[in-house]
Formats: sequence, C-alpha cells, structure tokens
Amino acid sequence: MMIELDILKFATPVEGVEAFSTTRGKVDKRNAYSGVNLCDYVGDDALRVLEARLTLAMKLGLDLDDIVMPRQTHSCQVAVIDEAFRAMDIDKQEAALEGVDALVTSLKGVVIGVNTADCVPIVLVEPQAGILAVAHAGWRGTVGRIAKNVVDVMCRQGAQADHIQVTMGPSICQDCFEVGDEVVDAFSKAHFNLDAIVKRNATTGKAHIDLRAANQSVLKKAGIPVENIVLSQHCSRCEHDRFFSARRLGINSGRTFTGICLK
Repeated sequence: MMIELDILKFATPVEGVEAFSTTRGKVDKRNAYSGVNLCDYVGDDALRVLEARLTLAMKLGLDLDDIVMPRQTHSCQVAVIDEAFRAMDIDKQEAALEGVDALVTSLKGVVIGVNTADCVPIVLVEPQAGILAVAHAGWRGTVGRIAKNVVDVMCRQGAQADHIQVTMGPSICQDCFEVGDEVVDAFSKAHFNLDAIVKRNATTGKAHIDLRAANQSVLKKAGIPVENIVLSQHCSRCEHDRFFSARRLGINSGRTFTGICLK
C-alpha cells in the first residue's frame, strides 16, 4: 500500500509542525473503501485499516501507537492527549476517545487526527506555546461550535487565541452541500448569520450551507484573527476519487484522515 499526503499550509509557516490529509491513492470504483482508509468503525476490512495505519506510521517515522484518533460521533467533546493518556493501557485509551470529536496535545512525536468524508477537518497550532489541535466539524459540530471548544481547551493549556494558526482539510463545498430546512433552522437557532453561510439553489429552491465559512466565523469569534485562518479549496464530493465523500460514495465508505504532528 502506498500513501500520498496532501500537505496543509498555514497562513504563516510553522517550523517543526506537519499537517496533512491522506489521499485515497489507487481507487477501485467498485469499492467505496478502496484506497487508503484509516478509520476502523465504518465497515472496512480490519486488516486493510491496520495496513493503512502501519503504512502511515512508517511514512512518518513513528510507531503505530503514536497515531491517535478518536471514535467520532458528531459530538462537541474535546480530549487532551498528554502523558497521562499515553500511560493508559489500550482499553482505557479507547474509552477516553469514545464519543470525542476533537483532540489537543503538546506532545512531540505524536500525530493527532480525525477522520472525515465531507465534514470539515480543522487543524490548529499555537506556535509559541507548542500546542496542537484537530477537530471534526460536521453540521452538528459546527452548530455546537466545536471549534470554539477546541480554542478554549487550547487556551486552558497555555495558548493565546490571537496566536493560533488554523488550516482546514478537504470537505464538501457549499454547492455540493444541499440540506433540508431543519438544518438551516438549527443554524438559525444557534445564532449564525444565515446570509453569510446559506444560499438557495435557484432551480430546486434547496438550501446549501457553507460549512467552511460557518466554522471560520466561529473561530473569529473565539479570538483568532481572520488572516490566521486558511480555508481548503478541495471539495471531497467533487474530488471523490482523491478524497472520500459520504455524499458521493455512501455512508459505507472510507474516510480521509487529517492529522498534525509536532516533530
């Protein structure tokens, strides 16, 4: 198995930090899991998932247990990956990662990451404090302002919000993200500026939400300068041969892994 990484850039380069998203690689159009999938709870063959994780670890020069990812449930829960977590046995680690959708760490040589297939992967770093974070923001997590929760946890660990750099991995674009009015209502009730994130398809009348812009607004209100936030130009649904897309491939498909590491 070969793994090619899409390297994510911050507005200001951060020395010693690598942020990336996996790409699918070789794709068999008959198999929605084909390519590189590191997510072990979406129905893929367990041995293939293990092979992908081992291959990534080798590519990064790390051990398998240096790659940490949560079992996501579209929650707004954030976990801190520290020495106490690393000292736990595997069962306790898995329990600590259950129902978690964002991770924060200051450990070197550890990759923290999330799995997505249209949702927005948000990667954050506070260079001066040496604090990293990553979050999975679908529409539910965005409505719940998971990005703000992550910034709050980073600041409690010693970060300053106005020093944080943010970049986003591939996610569904606004044109592809058609939603029902109940989703628009959820954003309205959460006091998002609908004019800035919602548009209607002139032909169908259906609403389309810009999840990237919505998360950008959350990050700005959390104290991060807009010039520190880089939005991805890759749409997972448009580029489903390169990145996994549940909207295009179905829920029973692989996931793109987006991670960050302090070398």
